[in-house]
Amino acid sequence: MRKEDMMKCKGYVQGRAARLSLEREGIDFGSRFLDYADIENLRPINQRIFIKTQAGEHINISMLGFSYDGFYEELYSLFTKRSLEALFVNEKIIMMSEGEYETPREHGRAKIALFSDSICILPPTANAVRIPLCFAEEIQFERYMIFVTLSSGTRYGVGRMGYDTKPVFERTVNLAKGVKNMRARALNAVILKPPFMYKGLFRTAEPEHYWQAAAGKGICALELFTDEDAATYLYRFDESETEFLSKLCEAADAMGEYREIIYISEEQLLKKPIFCMAVRRCEAVSFLRARLAGRLLHNASHTRRLSEFLGSGNV
Repeated sequence: MRKEDMMKCKGYVQGRAARLSLEREGIDFGSRFLDYADIENLRPINQRIFIKTQAGEHINISMLGFSYDGFYEELYSLFTKRSLEALFVNEKIIMMSEGEYETPREHGRAKIALFSDSICILPPTANAVRIPLCFAEEIQFERYMIFVTLSSGTRYGVGRMGYDTKPVFERTVNLAKGVKNMRARALNAVILKPPFMYKGLFRTAEPEHYWQAAAGKGICALELFTDEDAATYLYRFDESETEFLSKLCEAADAMGEYREIIYISEEQLLKKPIFCMAVRRCEAVSFLRARLAGRLLHNASHTRRLSEFLGSGNV
């Protein structure tokens, strides 16, 4: 977005006159800048826009006059675009509509976007979700709602989009079949390398980029086979092995080419607003980060240390 294309108007912020500018990465209030990564939710009520931040601050924008509707519409649109960036969505969009949604975190009304490999729920909150169709175990149509249950057991609902509801359901079913078949063919070409016994793909156009894992009782060693391959990542978990591996598959698909998001430190993460948004919006990535127990560099002691770690979980 060019600087001259950004929406600007006059209004009041916290009861004080201010010049407001909606920018690609956040809102410029004149005296401060609020990154979209720091927003918890947006609420338009009675010609006012209420913003709650991640830190718990409540910001009140008022007295926008005739600019009110356009300002909120543009704010929501830019917030949505930033959420899609945080979900690392680069695929072709099929349909965009508005309707109701249900997730494990919340429910309400939102923009619903159907992509070639996913459904994205884009509410005016920090809980946008990308539903990967490659892991859809069941897709049901009930009460004008489309329910997608993933292999991890997580269930999402979207619907009540008027005339768009049925077409979205039909296309979702067809797209899920297509992306599953495509990934199955790519995964079949991956040959397991001992001691790894599980394999999976990233969401990337590079078929030679994949991962392999060895898992035992409460532990997992993950190897990333990419151009930047330099370490083995170690995990400890209390969940069942099946649940952990399901989350691992979802996290790998979610991160796509941005694989550093699963292992960089919290300090490094805080320096990347888009990554902060991504961790908040993808439960599987957050799940995997929380269980990271270390990493093994590829050096002379790598084989021995990996064997010792895997032995501790009776792999």
